[in-house]
Amino acid sequence: MTNSENTLVVGKIGAPHGVKGWVRITSYTEKSDGIFDFSPWKLTLQGTVKEYKVIDWKHQNKHLLARIEGVDTRDDAELIKNAEIRVDEALLPELDKDEFYWRDLIGLSVVSDKGYNLGKVEQMFETGANDVMLVKANVKDAFGMKQRMIPYLFDQVVKQVDLESAVITVDWDPSF
Repeated sequence: MTNSENTLVVGKIGAPHGVKGWVRITSYTEKSDGIFDFSPWKLTLQGTVKEYKVIDWKHQNKHLLARIEGVDTRDDAELIKNAEIRVDEALLPELDKDEFYWRDLIGLSVVSDKGYNLGKVEQMFETGANDVMLVKANVKDAFGMKQRMIPYLFDQVVKQVDLESAVITVDWDPSF
């Protein structure tokens, strides 16, 4: 069985499509079809992790469809429906010096460049204009904040990300 700590969820198997085993795919990768850059996929079915290879894939309207090795009928496709698609972390591409995977930022402390501890990164999300850090404020936050949404704009707001000390330094007013 694969250790889920060494894998990353990159998508989910959706409903069967047709009678030949094709399934809809929900991708969590930056480019939706980027999910097909990873192989093999690891699916957990009834408590057991099994590896699958994608034989073929295509866009159809606004959906991604895939044919998966060993999934040859609609009934086979039903058996893997709703399974998370995991891949080994080792398959992820190397990033440049100032680039980070969101998963590496979750849980880091966020400190203003004036030294105020704003809290910890709870979640990252896209807004269309830019990425945003949802920061859960400290329990006794001096400004009474429960959480803050801070734009993840490197050099403008985010001044430094130090993974070793688990701190993100930002130019941000704690009262905002």
